[in-house]
Parts: sequence; C-alpha cells; structure tokens
Amino acid sequence: MVDTVADACCMMETHVTTPNDLSDKALAFLAFAACHRLGSGDAITSVVTSDASGHHADPEALSELADKELGELRGDRFVFNVVGQLILSGHRPYSGAHLKWR
Repeated sequence: MVDTVADACCMMETHVTTPNDLSDKALAFLAFAACHRLGSGDAITSVVTSDASGHHADPEALSELADKELGELRGDRFVFNVVGQLILSGHRPYSGAHLKWR
C-alpha cells in the first residue's frame, strides 16, 4: 500500500490509478467526497460510509477503491491514503515521468 507522498512519487514503472481507471460507482463516491472538500476547504482524509439517515456508500465502489489502493475501509469510514487524497485534490499522484500514466 502507498502510505506516503514519497512512496507515491517513487514507484518505478508501476501503474498508478487515475480517475479514468474507475467505474461510475467509484467516481460517484469520489465526487461525494469532493463535495465535502468544496464545502469545508479542507483536505478530505476519510468519508463516512453510512449515516443515521440511512444513506450508504455502494459496497462495490468501496471495494474497487480499496482494490486500486486508494484507501481502505475502517469501521464506518473509508480512509483515503496519499494517492487517494491526491486524486481528490485534483493532482496527479506522482511528479516524475518514470511512471506509466495509463
């Protein structure tokens, strides 16, 4: 798992997930998280996956995001790792041409 910016920047010849690699369900979850960022102005590190009003994140979306190593489910929250946070912020998760951007 990628846990630091250094890990994200130094992955040699490794595929890095981009929004183009994600299903509509996973993108919808990222859009939900991004809306919270727009409202608060703060970086989003985690998002609740179910609330008292009965709203629930799609389990397939959460599984896909975890499988693509953008974060992990911890209890009732999906916690984004550095790469997931960079995608949410609109930045590419690396700064070198040595990575394959598919």
